[in-house]
Amino acid sequence: MLVIPGRYGKDTCDGYSRRAVLRVGSSALAGLSVATLLENAARGAEVSDEEARYGGKGFGAAKSVIMLYLQGGPSHLDLWDPKTNVPDNVKSMFNPIDTSIPGCQFTELLPKLAQQIHRATLIRSLSYTPVGLFNHTAAIYQMLTGYTADNVSPSGQLEPPSPKDFPNFGSNIVKLKPLQTPMLPFVMMPRPLQESNVIGKAGTAGFLGRAFDPYYLYPSGDDMDMAKMERIRVDDLTLRQDVPLDRLQRRASLRDTVNAGMKNLDRAVNQYALNEYYDKALGLVLSGQAREAFNLSSESNELREKYGKNTFGQSCLLARRLVEAGTRVVEVNWPKVANSDNHSWDVHSGLSTRMKTQSAPMLDAALATLLEDLDERGLLKDTLVVAVGEFGRSPKRGVSTSGNSNSDDGRDHWPYCYTGVVAGAGMKRGYVHGKSDDTASAPADGPIHPGELLASIYHSVGLYPRRTVYNHLNQPREMVKYDAAMELFA
Repeated sequence: MLVIPGRYGKDTCDGYSRRAVLRVGSSALAGLSVATLLENAARGAEVSDEEARYGGKGFGAAKSVIMLYLQGGPSHLDLWDPKTNVPDNVKSMFNPIDTSIPGCQFTELLPKLAQQIHRATLIRSLSYTPVGLFNHTAAIYQMLTGYTADNVSPSGQLEPPSPKDFPNFGSNIVKLKPLQTPMLPFVMMPRPLQESNVIGKAGTAGFLGRAFDPYYLYPSGDDMDMAKMERIRVDDLTLRQDVPLDRLQRRASLRDTVNAGMKNLDRAVNQYALNEYYDKALGLVLSGQAREAFNLSSESNELREKYGKNTFGQSCLLARRLVEAGTRVVEVNWPKVANSDNHSWDVHSGLSTRMKTQSAPMLDAALATLLEDLDERGLLKDTLVVAVGEFGRSPKRGVSTSGNSNSDDGRDHWPYCYTGVVAGAGMKRGYVHGKSDDTASAPADGPIHPGELLASIYHSVGLYPRRTVYNHLNQPREMVKYDAAMELFA
């Protein structure tokens, strides 16, 4: 059904609201809600002289980014930075094992990743001092946007997402590095970022506008439903049975005829280059490229088992398929909400069981297989993989560092020192950057702020990290106020 805007809005100089214009240009004809996600080729910031001179090793090496966001805060001491000769309440209860990097040890929880880590860089010196209490949402917002949120209450909790928020890094990338082929530019799965009732903070395009939001792929089912990726629905990318291909193409022609006779509407459409975005969305539906990328059943059962027949494992496999098909950014959020039980990384209690039997095996299989799979397919050379959480866990078990209670079998939040993994797209291979002190409490060498890690992502995709973007009030802002950590690049 063709929807013509029936009242004036305030978003455009012609009086039509942007929402109404997009309804005419996309959903009116074919239900193509993905059109708004493709409105990303215009209104870029002017390139400054400083940016024009920017470059260096690894600059622009990444065509795509896969972010494995381990929301909840994995314990670095119990995964990939174990310590010996320390007090019992600091030492991991899991035994250390050797890895494929000489002199580097993990715990026994990551045997598969231990044999694949030579394909990556391990950062053991991520560190920052928080503003106020270091709760999950504030830390997630900082890691994924590069900025500290404005509204941190005494408890550390934040307000819900707002159109005034700074954008998720992926939104900046797809705005400034638009795709030229009919493919989803930015996909987020399999659940929103969340702490308590604050859902989706740092997971939107914020002041860039909803056209640069991710395509949210959140299958039905709760967090403990390990088979939810079997029920992926991508209705926006599927032709309805009652709309055959030739009929859809005739509708596209009808749209052109209607628009040609509506000068006022044309002026509104021109402001947003809607014809271009509509054509891209239509091409996305007609090509079938995106639909095929979502078809996990086309992979061998052996490979699917290797990634892990669970939500996180199958999300990582899907991430590989998406970047292979041309998606620019994929963010896989850990499929268990922060500050919760069972598979959550937020181990204030039950660490010895939850990490050993639930979260660590899923991470181990999926990340190890993703690195191997990308490398063997020749995709790792131009795909940047990042695996990181918002912070680590306290060196001492059973103590409170953030106002939370902790059992003797649990660790609290710890932003002062933790570990992350980066791989591919110009990053060093088989390299351990920095080191923590004797108790993994603070960096002993080579500290890296989360903002520097984010700047390194921008650098890798060929963007000047301090590039100017404009917020909802048309005020200039830097994408991130940090420089890339050049020590990470080969």
